Amino acid sequence: MNPPELHYTKDHEWIRVDGLHGQVGITDYAQQQLGDVVFVELPEVGVSLRKGEQFGSIESVKAVSDLFCPVSGEVTEVNTNIVNQPEMVNKTPYTSWLIVVKLANEDEVVSLLDSVGYGEIVK
Repeated sequence: MNPPELHYTKDHEWIRVDGLHGQVGITDYAQQQLGDVVFVELPEVGVSLRKGEQFGSIESVKAVSDLFCPVSGEVTEVNTNIVNQPEMVNKTPYTSWLIVVKLANEDEVVSLLDSVGYGEIVK
C-alpha cells in the first residue's frame, strides 16, 4: 500500500511535502524491483535541481538505477544514515528518505501522482 500523504513520480520516487520542504525517497515497488540495495550516491547540500533531473544513483545486487528529483529546488539535507546503511531503503522505503529539497515551485507538486494514480502504474 502506498501512503496516501505522499506524492509519486512515474520513475518510482516519492515526496513528502511539509511547508516549503519535501523529503524524497524511492517507493516500495522500486526497492522490490532493485533487490538488496548496497550503495546510494546522493548530492551535496546546496545543489539546485530541476524537476526530473538526476540527483544520484542507487545500486543493488541486480542493477544500478538513477534517482530523479520529483520537483525543482535546492537540496537542504542529505540522509547520511542511508549512505552508511543503504539496506534501510529495503526495510523501510517510506521512512528512509534520501534528500530534503526546498521547493522552488509549489505548483509542481500538483502535477505528481497521488497514491491511487501511482498504484495504477505499478499494478
